[in-house]
Parts: sequence; C-alpha cells; structure tokens
Amino acid sequence: MATSWRERRAERRVRPGDGRALTRFRWWQVLSRSQLALDVSAGSGTTTQYTVDVRQLGDGKDGEVRARLYRNGLQHAVSRMPARFSVENGTIEVAMGGFGLKRCHFVDTDDNETMLVPDPASAEGRRARLEENRPQLSRILGVLATLAVLVGMLVALLQLVEPITSIPQVRELVGGVQSPLRLPLAANIAVGVAAFLGSIERALRIRTSWLDNFAN
Repeated sequence: MATSWRERRAERRVRPGDGRALTRFRWWQVLSRSQLALDVSAGSGTTTQYTVDVRQLGDGKDGEVRARLYRNGLQHAVSRMPARFSVENGTIEVAMGGFGLKRCHFVDTDDNETMLVPDPASAEGRRARLEENRPQLSRILGVLATLAVLVGMLVALLQLVEPITSIPQVRELVGGVQSPLRLPLAANIAVGVAAFLGSIERALRIRTSWLDNFAN
C-alpha cells in the first residue's frame, strides 16, 4: 500500500496495458533497452512472471521514457517514470537516473526488496554474468567505478568554490575564495570521462544515485 505522497503519485501514473506480447530482446538494443523479470508468488504454490521493459531513449511518438510491465508475457500496465506497479503481495518500483535504471525492485508487503533479474542479452545482464563468472574482477571494477565517481564529485566541488564565492551576496558573507584545485583542461576532461564511465558501470548494476549526476 502506498504510504507517501510520492508513492501515491507514482501509482496514479499507471495505465492499463494493451495486452500485446513481450518482444524478444535483440542484440542491437543492448545500449537502449533494459528488460528485467521476476517470478512473484501468487499463492497456492503458483507464481506469476513479471517483466519490466524500458526503452531508455524514450518512445518514438513523444520521447517519454516509460516502464512497461508484462504479466506472463503480456503487457499488463504502462507508466511514466518513476513507476510503481501493484502486483501480488507487493509492488514493483522502477526509476531512471541520468545513466540508466537506478531502481527496478519488487517490494513485498513486509518492505523486503528484491531486484528483478536482467535479461541475459541486455547490458545489465552481461554485467551480472561477469559478476557471477568473475566475482573478483567484478569487485575491482565496482570499486574503481565508485572511486571515479567520488573523485569526479570532489573535483567538481573544489572547482565550484571560486565561482560561488564570486557572487556578490556570498562574497559579502564569506569573502572571496580561490579554488584550491586548478587542473589543466586535459586533466579535467580525463576526470570527467572517468566519472562518466564509472557512472555507466554503476548503472549496469542499478547502483546510480545523485552523486553520479553531480560528479558528471
């Protein structure tokens, strides 16, 4: 049950699906489509398969990014982001960040969360397979990605000090402050590229947050 204004608003965005069948994931959609699924208990020993399908470049008609929920392979509901679909014994919550999905979880009635499983052919699925097959390499990539984002955020903060304190109202309060960090253009570009790639890697694990947007 929705308990907050945001949750109630998300539920009001949901519209009935048209019943069409879920199309198979194609290799050329690896950078533009996310597809994740989960079997949800429907009681009496039966399960229902729910699949979330997101075209990250938006719909062809209006460019709006929507989450489509399929129930046992048939389109059950559609919603703009962030989406909150009511299903058996809980809800499925979907949200986009600046670099891809940042949330795609089933939340049961006891508030336990389970991330949906990405399609093996999707970018998220390939990243999950790397984590399964090469866990040590996966951990190293995850740590490097997070470090790149944190460094990008720190550099951005330090370089914002000077322009912020140059605002007359701020200067009157704290005085003028020179940025403690001045990087050459090439270094700034390198930090930005590293932060961008780090955020992409985190998005493939559905781990992005506001830090990624700020760092980039």
